[in-house]
Amino acid sequence: MLFKLLLLIHVASAIFGLGPGFAFIPIKQSAKTLEQLRFAYAANGLLHRFVMIGGFLLLLTGLLMGSFNHALFHQGWYVTSLIIYLAALALGPFYLSPKVKPIHALLKDAKGPEIPEEYYEQHKAVLRGEWVLNGLFTLIIILMLTKPF
Repeated sequence: MLFKLLLLIHVASAIFGLGPGFAFIPIKQSAKTLEQLRFAYAANGLLHRFVMIGGFLLLLTGLLMGSFNHALFHQGWYVTSLIIYLAALALGPFYLSPKVKPIHALLKDAKGPEIPEEYYEQHKAVLRGEWVLNGLFTLIIILMLTKPF
């Protein structure tokens, strides 16, 4: 019974935690003015809270399920998913955060209705990182659903 509850929390965390992360890219790309871009980054900041909470619960429930069912630690899909997940978690503070901080400063100091040209170059690196994260999370979801090895 406890394992099923953990599984339910795990699946709900994936939906409510990872789901909003897939919206980061289109939200920012839809901005056409500086004001819209500032709003997009603010909205992403709020959504990021769901991602952080859901991400923590995913890791916690995944490891707890492994502690109840030790056979999971001998399954290739489970171990591979954990390794990919930990790598994805590291991308946030070590790659994305240092790339986003200058963008926040740029948006704070920018004047007028137009998005500053510098933003587009800085955003390319962030966009690459977000696409990599989306790809990694998609791969993990596929591994969890198919359990290929």
